Amino acid sequence: MPQPLFTWLLIAPSLALFAVFNILPLLWLVGLSFFRYNLTFGPPPQFAGLKNYTDLMNDRFLWGRLGLTLLFVLLAVGIETVLGALLGYAFWKKRDLPGRRLALTLLFVPMVLAPVAVGTFFKIIYDPMYGVLPYYAARLLRIKPPDLLGSGNLAFPAVLAVDVWMWTPFLIMMTVAALGAVPKALLESAEVDRLTAWQRMRYVVWPHAKFVLMLGVVLRTIDAFKTFDLVSAMTAGGPGNQTQLVSLTIFREAFNDFAIGKASALSLLVLFIAVSLASIYLFVLNYGVLREGK
Repeated sequence: MPQPLFTWLLIAPSLALFAVFNILPLLWLVGLSFFRYNLTFGPPPQFAGLKNYTDLMNDRFLWGRLGLTLLFVLLAVGIETVLGALLGYAFWKKRDLPGRRLALTLLFVPMVLAPVAVGTFFKIIYDPMYGVLPYYAARLLRIKPPDLLGSGNLAFPAVLAVDVWMWTPFLIMMTVAALGAVPKALLESAEVDRLTAWQRMRYVVWPHAKFVLMLGVVLRTIDAFKTFDLVSAMTAGGPGNQTQLVSLTIFREAFNDFAIGKASALSLLVLFIAVSLASIYLFVLNYGVLREGK
């Protein structure tokens, strides 16, 4: 049997599963976005052209939710990247620290928990009547226990803090993996040459670690756009629309209003934004590589 044919036979099952569970649903989603399809109507789906997209463009409330989602993504990914890089560097630097593996294992626990369980857990912690955090905040600051999830000014930071707590370990893991890819010989040579800490990071560590680190940032950015279950369990988008991320809007359009066509168009719009941000990350990374090559 020819080698190319044998190779295709080996990957055919994976390609078939990918097509059935990824490609076909995506094509179906694209098709639905051009139809007026409401599950509560008796008539079959009616072709609407670009009407679903024009309605989205003219929806000023939607743009506010998209802006809130972008703010959430930028803050969450930015804070998680900084904390993950600092803590990951500390774990990488102290490789001989007693209990290091146990500490890393415990740090990864939030990342593997179900977001719905985490949201429910922190909803109880934030509760102004019997929550632990408002109780001690009131005792220390001598104020009335704050309603963190019921306040328009505090709900968004409260949800953001939970997301940072949950996903910073992912960036720690990526940082440790990235720094572990740096050849020890180069680090030893940098010590012999008496390079400063900044020079080691700039000329030795960063060129070998940046690909894994940027991969972690890209994956986390895409995942942050899909944040739904955590916010749904904690605030359901409230109070008002203070935590109404676009993922909750898609859910309500599809399963509350049964506007499947509009929800499909909005899903594709969010997909386009997420892919655009990921492309910007990759362009910046590749541009840096090309400049270094010159």
